[in-house]
Amino acid sequence: MTEEHFFQCPHCWEEISMIFDKSVYKDSYIEDCEVCCNPIDISYASNGDEIISFSADSIEQ
Repeated sequence: MTEEHFFQCPHCWEEISMIFDKSVYKDSYIEDCEVCCNPIDISYASNGDEIISFSADSIEQ
């Protein structure tokens, strides 16, 4: 039960993707951008069938 989700990096604005486990109903973690390597604060929520909430924010000020 995974889903690939596409979004823009909040640092370099390139489109990137990550694969999320939809059986995990809510999760947040830090992941580096695959293009610019800057850290992204990822948060998502799932209802088991689809991603219903998603955010990708810069952790740098």
